[in-house]
Amino acid sequence: MKIALIAHDKKKPEMVNFAIAYQDILKAHELYATGTTGKKVNAATGLTIHCFQSGPLGGDQQIGAMIASNEMDLVIFLRDPLTAQPHEPDVNALLRLSDVYRIPLATNLASAEILMFALKHGEFHWRDLVSKES
Repeated sequence: MKIALIAHDKKKPEMVNFAIAYQDILKAHELYATGTTGKKVNAATGLTIHCFQSGPLGGDQQIGAMIASNEMDLVIFLRDPLTAQPHEPDVNALLRLSDVYRIPLATNLASAEILMFALKHGEFHWRDLVSKES
């Protein structure tokens, strides 16, 4: 599966800890990330990650393009709801695309962990079917 990892600045340490905790699951999949998040996760885990631009410079939109092309299977986006983001329209577009294209999306650590357990237990077979439809 193709998994996107995105984290707002104040959530990057949380994303790094998440990736360390679930490294054994994540290493079996293709990982994509916005620039700074991907570099930090790679440095901490050694996981291979395709890094896009940072979010404010278009990374969110690059991941959104993959979603719209049915090339992304799961998104973990640790958002900071208490800090205004200068690229909020891009963030909202990414969330909307995930809904439109039925991409599982976690926006906090609790939902991200649930997705990891589902991934570990093979609960995403339906994505294989959806991927073949396009």
